[in-house]
Amino acid sequence: MRRVLCVLLLLCSGGAAGVAAQDPPVREDEPPKGFKLEQNYPNPFNPETRIPFTLDESLFEDGEPPAVSIRIFNILTQYVASPRALRVPGGDGLPVLQMEYPAPGRYEAYWDGRDRNGNLVASGIYLVQMTVGGKKDFIKMYVTK
Repeated sequence: MRRVLCVLLLLCSGGAAGVAAQDPPVREDEPPKGFKLEQNYPNPFNPETRIPFTLDESLFEDGEPPAVSIRIFNILTQYVASPRALRVPGGDGLPVLQMEYPAPGRYEAYWDGRDRNGNLVASGIYLVQMTVGGKKDFIKMYVTK
């Protein structure tokens, strides 16, 4: 019984080599997304954080600015909030929900650690989902009190 428990713990933790701490492998047949959601900083955080992301030139090839949405979910995948845009002409301080960005580059969003009702969220793991043109990316972030 003890051996089975040890094996399960190793498998759940990513094995002795720490595989779980690595980024998931990118499949070679998977087309590029045209954007990159980067790890928030600081992480863990209390109570506020910044979420950096990059929009590639490929998103602007058709002459239309891409619509970007960033949503934060709790571990039960319940929608909690959307971070605010930073340094975006005409959109500074607005929620990043279907926000059009004017040019390729590196941007940041800001989250004050509050839910849609203005309450500070509890300590725990939260998921950040970024959606651009129907393609999605996720990161985990940690709130500590």
